[in-house]
Amino acid sequence: QVQLVESGGGLVQPGGSLRLSCAASGSIFSIYTMGWYRQAPGKERELVASITSLHSTNYADSVKGRFTISRDNAKNTVYLQMNSLNAEDTAVYYCNAEVRVVVGGRVTGYWGQGTQVTVSS
Repeated sequence: QVQLVESGGGLVQPGGSLRLSCAASGSIFSIYTMGWYRQAPGKERELVASITSLHSTNYADSVKGRFTISRDNAKNTVYLQMNSLNAEDTAVYYCNAEVRVVVGGRVTGYWGQGTQVTVSS
């Protein structure tokens, strides 16, 4: 029904930058909050940043001032600009979107497949 496809991950040196993208497609009536989560080896998945359909944002304390989340509602796409990356940012990053697929239907959360971000020299 709904697919989320992430791109933009990779290997970057400490202090470097990456930009992640996540495009939603399929049977979509409306998308509410979109967000980025990450999961490092041996750790639980954690919220990195989220953005509502009205562009209100929320960030984890660990990324405030370094990461910026944005979205293009016309393209059903959310972005995560990551600057000043450090080793602690190494993780698989997952996109999440709260989607209503039909008028009056329930809102369901969907996940992307994840994209690896590795910060290493």
